Amino acid sequence: MIEVGTILEEKIFYVDRAMLKAYADASGDQNPIHQNEEFALSVGLPNVIAHGMLTMALVGKFVTDWAGGSAAVKEFSGRFVKPVIVPADQKVDLTVSGVVSEVDGERIKIDLSATSAGVKVLGMSKAVVVK
Repeated sequence: MIEVGTILEEKIFYVDRAMLKAYADASGDQNPIHQNEEFALSVGLPNVIAHGMLTMALVGKFVTDWAGGSAAVKEFSGRFVKPVIVPADQKVDLTVSGVVSEVDGERIKIDLSATSAGVKVLGMSKAVVVK
């Protein structure tokens, strides 16, 4: 039985430049801040950053995997607070976890946490699933 306070098992996704390139090609988002270090630095970023929607997609995968599929997810939201920084030739973590904050019959509200290199990258992130 799922109860308030249930902790969902943490999942670590690894993001690298190859993933950013693949996501850019699939999504059509070829913004150079996601692929060109010189450009990213020139606009004041600390390095190349992951696409925000890639970050959300990985957090969404965490939720759908736990819920048993996308049909069980009724709500999903978050606010970008910091970018996922992806230096060249490195894999960086996107660490996702969750805690059940409300149970109302079959509806389960989950407060989500997403960090990279120990830094919170999504705020006010939550999901509502039906199990």
